[in-house]
Amino acid sequence: MVVPVAHAEESAFGDEADGDSVFDAGAGEGERAERRGSVPILRYSREPNKYGDGNPRESSPFINNTDDNKGNLYDGKNMALFEEEMDSNPMVSSLLSKLANYTNLTQGVREHEEADEDEGAKKQTVKSPQMGTFIGVYLPCLQNILGVILFLRMTWIVGTAGILEAFIIVTMCCSCTMLTAISMSAIATNGVVPAGGSYYMISRSLGPEFGGAVGLCFYLGTTFAGAMYILGTIEILLTYIVPSAAIFKAEKAEEADALLNNMRVYGTCCLTLMALVVFVGVKYVNKLALVFLACVVLSILMNTGFLNNHKVCLLGNRTLQNHGFDKCMKTEIIDNVTMTTKLWSLFCKGPELNASCSEYFSLNNVTEIQGIPGLTSGVISENLWGSYGPAGMLVEKAIPSVPASDASQDKHMPYVVNDITAFFTLLVGIYFPSVTGIMAGSNRSGDLRDAQRSIPIGTILAIATTTIIYLSCVVVFGACIEGVVLRDKFGDSVKGNLVIGTLSWPSPWVIVIGSFFSCCGAGLQSLTGAPRLLQAIARDGIVPFLQVFGHGKANGEPTWALLLTAVICECGILIASLDAVAPILSMFFLMCYLFVNLACALQTLLRTPNWRPRFKYYHWTLSFLGMSLCLALMFISSWYYALVAMLIAGCIYKYIEYRGAEKEWGDGIRGLSLNAARYALIRLEEAPPHTKNWRPQLLVLLNLDSELSVKHPRLLSFTTQLKAGKGLTVVGSVLEGTYLTRESDGKRAEQSIKSAMASEKTKGFCHVVVSSNLRDGFSHLIQSAGLGGMKHNSVLMAWPASWRQSNDPQSWKNFIETVRETTAAHQALLVAKNVDSFPHQERLAEGTIDVWWIVHDGGLLMLLPFLLQQHKVWRKCKMRIFTVAQLDDNSIQMKKDLQMFLYHLRLNAEVEVVEMHDSDISAFTYEKTLVMEQRSQMLKQMQLSRTEREREAQLIHDRNTASHAALSDKTDATPERVHMTWTKDKFCTERNRNREPNASVAVRDLFNMKPNQSNVRCMHTAVKLNEVVVNKSQGAHLVLLNMPGPPKSRGGDENYMEFLEVLMEGLNRVLLVRGGGREVITIYS
Repeated sequence: MVVPVAHAEESAFGDEADGDSVFDAGAGEGERAERRGSVPILRYSREPNKYGDGNPRESSPFINNTDDNKGNLYDGKNMALFEEEMDSNPMVSSLLSKLANYTNLTQGVREHEEADEDEGAKKQTVKSPQMGTFIGVYLPCLQNILGVILFLRMTWIVGTAGILEAFIIVTMCCSCTMLTAISMSAIATNGVVPAGGSYYMISRSLGPEFGGAVGLCFYLGTTFAGAMYILGTIEILLTYIVPSAAIFKAEKAEEADALLNNMRVYGTCCLTLMALVVFVGVKYVNKLALVFLACVVLSILMNTGFLNNHKVCLLGNRTLQNHGFDKCMKTEIIDNVTMTTKLWSLFCKGPELNASCSEYFSLNNVTEIQGIPGLTSGVISENLWGSYGPAGMLVEKAIPSVPASDASQDKHMPYVVNDITAFFTLLVGIYFPSVTGIMAGSNRSGDLRDAQRSIPIGTILAIATTTIIYLSCVVVFGACIEGVVLRDKFGDSVKGNLVIGTLSWPSPWVIVIGSFFSCCGAGLQSLTGAPRLLQAIARDGIVPFLQVFGHGKANGEPTWALLLTAVICECGILIASLDAVAPILSMFFLMCYLFVNLACALQTLLRTPNWRPRFKYYHWTLSFLGMSLCLALMFISSWYYALVAMLIAGCIYKYIEYRGAEKEWGDGIRGLSLNAARYALIRLEEAPPHTKNWRPQLLVLLNLDSELSVKHPRLLSFTTQLKAGKGLTVVGSVLEGTYLTRESDGKRAEQSIKSAMASEKTKGFCHVVVSSNLRDGFSHLIQSAGLGGMKHNSVLMAWPASWRQSNDPQSWKNFIETVRETTAAHQALLVAKNVDSFPHQERLAEGTIDVWWIVHDGGLLMLLPFLLQQHKVWRKCKMRIFTVAQLDDNSIQMKKDLQMFLYHLRLNAEVEVVEMHDSDISAFTYEKTLVMEQRSQMLKQMQLSRTEREREAQLIHDRNTASHAALSDKTDATPERVHMTWTKDKFCTERNRNREPNASVAVRDLFNMKPNQSNVRCMHTAVKLNEVVVNKSQGAHLVLLNMPGPPKSRGGDENYMEFLEVLMEGLNRVLLVRGGGREVITIYS
C-alpha cells in the first residue's frame, strides 16, 4: 500500500501506518480513501503499555480524540464485554507475549557490562542461553565432583578401610547424592529456577526460615570447600612439587607441626592471591574452567594402572621412608670390601660395621618389594580388610618379623607411621566432600537451552559416571597397589611421589600437575560461587544483618560478600589440616542435601496443586530415604560437628522467625502448616475442650476513630498480658457502610489494627467487618469469628466512658446488645473501665489484684488473676479475694471454706469476707434513682419531640417545594436546629407546637413521678457495694467485679448503664467479668 508522505510513519506494530484495520472492515475503498485523507498524522506513545510487553501503543486515529487512553479501548473491539477487566487483567495475547519474551539472566559468573539501573542507561541485549546438557550440566558437575579427595586421600582411604569397607563408604555417599539428585531434579523441573540455584530451590520450597538457614549452611559449606581446595593445592605444592620451599623445617618428631605451619602461611598467601583474581577478573576464572576440567579428565585417563617400577623398602615388616637412602640394603660389597649404606647410618650411630644400631634394625633383615605388583599378584586378598590404628602407629606388612624389646626410639627412625588416628566414621567424613558438587547444573539453570530437560539428565549421568569412577578406583587401587603403600598417605615409601601418581603413564608428574591445577580451579570456583550465593541470600532480605553483603561494585560483583568469604575461608586455612576441614564442610553439604530431600518429600506428600515437575522418576519414599541417609551420614561422620551444624541452622531459623520474615513463597512448610491446622481443627471439632484445657480464647472488639486508628491500644496490651502468647486471639472491628463503597477503608483499618497489634506485641488474627450498622457488625463478629473448634469463648471490650455525654443513645445501646448476645452465645465477657490507664509494658510495683466474688459464674474471676500473674507486668502483684456475706451467713465458716477451696485450686490468695447487713435505703439512694429515671424520661420525650419536629419540617419543605418550584430556595425550608437543653420554656413550646394533649400530661408526670421500687433496690445495691469496694480496694492495681446481667426488658437499658456506672465509681482500673455459664477451673488434676 502506498502511504502519503505526511502519513508515512511506521506503525508501532510493524504494519503500515493505516492498514486495513478492524475499523475499516466492510468499508468501501472510496470511504477508506476519504477517511485516510482526513486522518491526521499518527503519533505514537513510546511509554510501555500497562501490560508490560514493551510495545508502543498507537493513539486512536479518530478525529476530535483528545483522550489518549481511549484509543486502547478500540484495540480489541471484539472484547468490548471485558473492557472493565482490562484495567487490571491483561489479555491472553499480552500475557503470552510477556512469557515468550522472558529471558532468564544467566547465573554463570560474568562481568556485567551494563550500567546500574538507577543511572537510567540502556541495558545491552542479553543473548539467549544456548548451552546443552553435556556442556552446561554434565561437565560442570563432573568438574565439581572429581577433585582433591580423589587425588590426595582416595588411596589412603582404600588402604586404611580395606576394599570392602571403602566400597561401603563410596556406595553410601554416592547413594546419598543420587537420591538427592532425584529430589533436586523434581524441584528444579517444577518451574523456572532463577538466580540462586540450589538456595532458591530450597527457600521457595521450604519457606524463608528454612531457606535462610539452609542457604547459609550451603554458603558455609562452599566457603570451607574453598579452604579445603586451597589446602589441597598447598599440600601438593609442598609435598610433591617443591618440598624445599617449606619455610618451617623440623626433625621427624615435630615434622607434622612444621607441615601445618607451612600450610597456614602458604595457604593464606594463596587465598589472598585467589581472592584478588576473583575480585579483579572473574570472567577469566570462567574461561579457565574448561582448562581445569581438562586437567581433571587427563589425570584420570592417565591413571591406567600402568606398572611403574616403584620399589618399597621394608625393615622386617615395617615400611621405611625412602628419602635418605638410594639402596634398600644394610651393607654392600664394593671391591670385595663390605661397606655400610646410607640406610645403615639412619639406624646406627656411625658408618662402622661395629657401630651401635637400633635393636629392631639389628634383629631384622631389609627386603625390597614391588610397590605396584599388579592385578595378577593376588594383593587384592590382603587389601580386602581394614587396618585402622592410632596416630603414630607403624605401617606394617603382614609378614613375620622379630620384635624389639625397646620401642622408645622408633619415633625417631624413618618409619612410615599414621599421622592421625583412623577409624571408619572419620573416613566417611573425609571422603564425602569428593561426592559433593551435584548442584553445579542447577546453579547454571539460566545458561541452559532447556533447563528442565538438561538438569535431571546431566546431573544423574554425572553422578553415575563419578560413582563408577570411584568404585573402579577402589577396586583398581586395592588390586594393584601394595597395602603398605596405600596406607602411606604422603607417599614417603615411594620416594615422596603421590601414591595415585605411581599408576600414571608416562610419569607421576602427569597426575601431580593435573591435580594441582584441578585444586586451583576448584578453589577459584568456590571463591567465585560462595559470594554470589551470599549476595542472593542478602538480597532476599530475610536475614537483616546480611543486607550489607547484597551490595557490590557497579557491575554487580559482590565485593563485601567476597571479603566475608575470604575471612571465613582463612579460618579453615588456619585449621591447616585437610583431614580436619573435610568433615566440617561435609556437615554443611549434608545439611543442604537433607533439606532438598525434605522439600521434595513434603511437596509430594502434600500434593500441592503447583507441584507438577516434568521429571517423573521420583517418589516421596526415595526422598525420605535420601533425607534419612543424609542425617545418618552426618552423625556417622562426626556427631559433634553434626550437632554444631544443626545448632547453627536452628539459630538462624529462630532469628529469621523472630525478626518476622514477611516473605510468602508458597513454600511446603506453609502447606504443611495448613494441613496440620486443618487436621487439628477437625479433631477439635469432635468435642468441646475439657475444663482442664479451658483458657480464654479472646475476641477483642475495638473501636476506630475517624482516621481509622485504634482508639484504645492499651486493650491490646492487656490482651497480651492476659494471654502470654497462648491460645486464640481475634481482634475485630466494624465499619459502618457497605462493603462495595468501603472496601479500601476496610483494608486500611485492617492494616492499622495489625500495626497496633505489632506495637503492642499482640499475637493473633485481625478481622474487620463492614456492616450497615455497628450493632449488626458486632453481632456478626460474635457469631462467626474463628473457625471450627478454634472459636473464641470470651469477648473483651472497653467500657463506653462517654455514654452520658453522647447525643446518640445508640452507642450505649450497642454495648448492652453486645452484653445480651455474649450471654445468649454462652460466652464470657470482659469489660475494661479506664483501659487507657492500664499498664503498657512497664512492670508494676508490688501491689494487689482484688477479686470481688459476688456470684459464682464458673470460676473465671479466679482464673484471670492467675493468668495475669504469669506475665512480667503483673508478676509482683498478689491476689486478694473478697466475698460478701449476708446477714444469715456464717462469715468465719465462709472464710475457712473459701481458703480450702483455693488450696485445692492451687491458687495463692488472701481471703477476706465482707459483711453487708441489711440497712434502710438512704435518701441519697432514693434521690439518685429519681434523678436517673427523670433523665431517662426526659431523653425519651426529647427524642420523640425531635422526631416529630423533623417530620413536620419535612412536610412544610415538601409543600413549599411543590408550590414554588422555581423561586423557593432549598435552604429556606431547612428546619431550625433542635436545642437539646431541656427547660420549662421548651416544654411550653413543645406543647403548643405538637398540640397533643398527651404532651402536657407527660411533662406534668415528669415532675410528679415517683421512682420505681425495683430501680431503688438495684441502686441501693450498687451504692452500698461501691462503698465497700472503694473502702477496701481503692489502692489496688486492678479490681475484678462480677458484672450483673442486663434487664430482660429493654425499657430499663439506660438504668442498667447507670447502675454499672455507680458500681464502678471512684475506682481506677476495673475489669467487669461475666461468665459464660460453664466451669473454667477445676480442683482435679
